[in-house]
Amino acid sequence: MKRNLTFWGVVLFGTCAFSTVAKAEDTTNRLTLSARFGFNVSAKFKGFSLGAPPASRTTPNGDTYNYDNGYVGGGGNIPPDISGNAGGQTWYWGYDSSASQITGNTIVLTHSTGNTLPTSGSLGSDPSLGFELTYNRELGRHGNLRYGLEGALNYMDFSAQDNSSTLVRTTDAYPFAPGTTPPAATPANPYQGSYTGPGFVIGSTPVSSTATTIGRRRFDSDIWGFRLGPYVEAPLGKDVNLSVSGGLAAGLLSSSASYVQSSITDGGPRSDITIGGSDSDLLWGGYVSANVSWQLDESWSVMGGVQYQNLGTYRHSFNGQQVELDLSNSFFIAVGLGYSF
Repeated sequence: MKRNLTFWGVVLFGTCAFSTVAKAEDTTNRLTLSARFGFNVSAKFKGFSLGAPPASRTTPNGDTYNYDNGYVGGGGNIPPDISGNAGGQTWYWGYDSSASQITGNTIVLTHSTGNTLPTSGSLGSDPSLGFELTYNRELGRHGNLRYGLEGALNYMDFSAQDNSSTLVRTTDAYPFAPGTTPPAATPANPYQGSYTGPGFVIGSTPVSSTATTIGRRRFDSDIWGFRLGPYVEAPLGKDVNLSVSGGLAAGLLSSSASYVQSSITDGGPRSDITIGGSDSDLLWGGYVSANVSWQLDESWSVMGGVQYQNLGTYRHSFNGQQVELDLSNSFFIAVGLGYSF
């Protein structure tokens, strides 16, 4: 909503300016308001660590846990109990919390794949939409050529999201006999069943299993730009003109990035934890532009053009999340309405 209000505010301001400026007999000024479509703008998320993985835990038999909050013999690197999990049941299992991991007649155990997000590919959706207000001041003429100075203010918003994370949380539910009560467990005093038994038995195969992607990265930016440089304009035919320009370009970037970690509490609802931050930066570079205009009457014209702009590459770390925004080879198509005075 804020961006829409900004856009229409500029449109209203430009329209009022056009209608109130008195036209001179020989026009030397032109204002052009254009829609601007950006291409080849992309962002990349660099590798991001969620912190060191938890220390390995072991069972009483010396086997490494195959879940984050427990273990079940016969899965992963843990062998079946001494009976070979006879009857599809095992006493070689353990868990951390009877308060949160008992759901109905099942024990719920979870496992996460890792703690590092990979570097993403280049992300972006062409075109990126924006607008531009351009002022041309004619300084002189040579034959059919006109030359002068061009200045422009533009705006573009850009967003990118990466949903291809390899971080996945798997939740498995192991059954136990209705009417029985598993041994109590707390994080400070977890239950650990032995390999040799005997002990409380649960099913050695989960009755349900779900996998949830827990990594999602997003980058949002508002880019206010400015261009300044000389231009040359030449007629292509009656009422049709070609102009070329080039010079200095600058961009004021206001950005934010976030990493959303989604999780399902054992047997509970999904929850999201968001980390990230915001930043602003001033980027410098250059541009070249070519425009074709068609004069509708002495004052009004329509314009179409293409611009190449290089503002370099923006890099920033948002609370450990590395982001790169590539503005080094951007192309823009502009279509607008001009007023000469």
